[in-house]
Amino acid sequence: MENFKNYQKGNSSADLTSEFTLLEKLYEGVALLGDYSKKIKDNVLAQGEVISGKVVTQALKEKGINANFSDTRQLIKTDAKFGNAQPVDAISRKNVQSHFKSNNGTTVNIVTGFIASSTDNETTTLGRNGSNFTASLLANYLEAEELQSFTHVDGIFTANPDLVPDAQKIDQLSFEEANEIATFGATILHAKTIIPLIEKKIPLRILNTFNHTHNGTLINSENSRKGIKSLSVLENVTLVNLEGRGLLGKPGIDARIFRALAQNNISVSIISQGSSERGIGLVVESKDAQKAKDAIEAEFELDFYTHDVSSVYLTENVSVISIIGQELATFNKPYDALIRNQIVPILFNNTVTGKNVSLVVERVQLKKALNVIHSEIFGITKKVNLVVFGHGTVGKTLINQLLETRENIIQRKGIELNIVAIANSRQFIFDAKGVSKKWQSELESSTQKSSIEGILKAVKEHHLGNLIAVDTTASKDFVTNYVELIKNGFDLVSANKIANTKEYSFYKNLRENLHFYQKNYLYETNVGAGLPLIDTIRLLHHSGENITRIRGVFSGTLSYLFNTFSTSDKNFSDVLNEAIEKGFTEPDPREDLNGNDVGRKLLILARELDLSNEFSEVKIQNLIPENLREGSVSEFLARLEELNPIYLNTKNNQAENHVLRYVGDLSGDLSVENGASLEVSLVSVPKESSLGQLKGSDSIFEIYTESYGEHPIVIQGAGAGAAVTARGVFGDILRLAEKSK
Repeated sequence: MENFKNYQKGNSSADLTSEFTLLEKLYEGVALLGDYSKKIKDNVLAQGEVISGKVVTQALKEKGINANFSDTRQLIKTDAKFGNAQPVDAISRKNVQSHFKSNNGTTVNIVTGFIASSTDNETTTLGRNGSNFTASLLANYLEAEELQSFTHVDGIFTANPDLVPDAQKIDQLSFEEANEIATFGATILHAKTIIPLIEKKIPLRILNTFNHTHNGTLINSENSRKGIKSLSVLENVTLVNLEGRGLLGKPGIDARIFRALAQNNISVSIISQGSSERGIGLVVESKDAQKAKDAIEAEFELDFYTHDVSSVYLTENVSVISIIGQELATFNKPYDALIRNQIVPILFNNTVTGKNVSLVVERVQLKKALNVIHSEIFGITKKVNLVVFGHGTVGKTLINQLLETRENIIQRKGIELNIVAIANSRQFIFDAKGVSKKWQSELESSTQKSSIEGILKAVKEHHLGNLIAVDTTASKDFVTNYVELIKNGFDLVSANKIANTKEYSFYKNLRENLHFYQKNYLYETNVGAGLPLIDTIRLLHHSGENITRIRGVFSGTLSYLFNTFSTSDKNFSDVLNEAIEKGFTEPDPREDLNGNDVGRKLLILARELDLSNEFSEVKIQNLIPENLREGSVSEFLARLEELNPIYLNTKNNQAENHVLRYVGDLSGDLSVENGASLEVSLVSVPKESSLGQLKGSDSIFEIYTESYGEHPIVIQGAGAGAAVTARGVFGDILRLAEKSK
């Protein structure tokens, strides 16, 4: 009480003696009798409203404003249901109209909210959102032109901005839409607030107390444009599940459930029923969950005995997302987006009107689910979150391409390619809003140790969806992380050939996980850099076209080497040095000359035709003599002239008008298992043939099919280079992003 008295003396000149005296008596009575009933609680709570009203009234008077304190206990009459009383309209309307008729004109009426009194003059309260309810009652009784509700936000949003940063303010809603939003969890609006306004078609405007320049959200009787309006959330709920095969065909199950719950004053927000009443799910407030379970078990006690009901159990830690304005006919888009992001709703239903859909999801997935749905429904742009592994020549080029073209892609495609993480073998950087153009220096100074676990943790903590992992490494070890990434919701894009050429058991397991988790894996640059080779072969094969042979020059490095050597008088070693100087080769040129890279590419194409060959089955002609295969790079480079007589002899022994090409050849009966021959070798071809006319470092591929006969489909172009490869990876990323849009 001392604090109350100090408050009265120090902060306001309003006379609050009677309120503090009453509070003191109420508390003494509670202490003595140990009785704190709803009736007493209403009386205590009412004093807070009265004190606030008197303080505001006095403050306005001291500013020269003709303010009048109005106690709604004298105006609004209710029944005697303490804690959640219901107004008696006829009496309340007459009191309000009489009061405001006497206190009109220049008078500013400061009216208490939330409180009223029963017809026996006992203090009551109007329950949750009672102050706004009071305002809407006054608006109805006085036939106001507009009711304005000042809150802490700019209006009603398409989702809770605390959960969805991209939420947008809604300018206008119909009463029906606002009622649905309020029913399904909007905290700044309650369904009962709207009801008195609908009767008189009085608009309600939600405004921000701290932003006087904003026009807020207008709610009125006018139909707004069709479409989805908002995502509302119900938290602190539990799913009650009733299961029983014996319920098949039995009428009245729902009625028994609702009767049992009603007798225990338990309200159900959502119900979803399986076929033939064998499974029924109910969403109730968590505080009522155990009581609801007990009530249903008691109701169906005999059915347990006859085994018609098998179990009643609770699913806790769930939340409800309601999509207001969502028609079931178009629900596939947000639902598909959830599934793509590995969020599987536990339960869903739609309203009788068919324009609202509610989903029950695990609480830990709530924020991610909200953001995924919101992006799918309201997003002006589709945000795709990228994690790039590796920043070598290709990786660095790709990252810079993505950052430089980001705004252009947003404008042209409506897709935001957001690089959230970049990792090498030592450390990584992470920014949910997207890394900056200073990513290289930030990565070098990063103290975050690189690990798949660390990156996955960061992604989960920020509830990111639409994830793509981009592998620009050449690491044999890193590809073992692919399945873990898939399981955690990532699609894959890779320039790394290893995953597609490892043992077939790994290859098959990877595909099975992709299928199970419904994820995508694109790797067009694995063969032919930026050329559309793999896509073409995949399309032909899946359409039923019988591909009979694939032959071509697979390596841009070896293409340059033999294209130049075949048509010039230069020594082989001189041409090889030129290729090294131009950066066409690996740091150790033997990685190109041993033919393994071409062999891996040939195997990738074989597996695209559903062949299960292993790398060991590829016949590869190693271009390095055995005596030069060992030793350091510097030792090899010092002995390059030893290659000259070998390749000069090969060149001179060709038929006339022939040239040398290092060719990969997939042939045989490609329609049956073990029917394929995979061979990589140096061959002599006519100068006028498609392979013979190859120039520079281009690659070329001939695809023979039954339909095309002796006339192959020819794909030719730049088959090497960081910029070309990076652009091909970029294309795969964009294709995945557009596919999920």
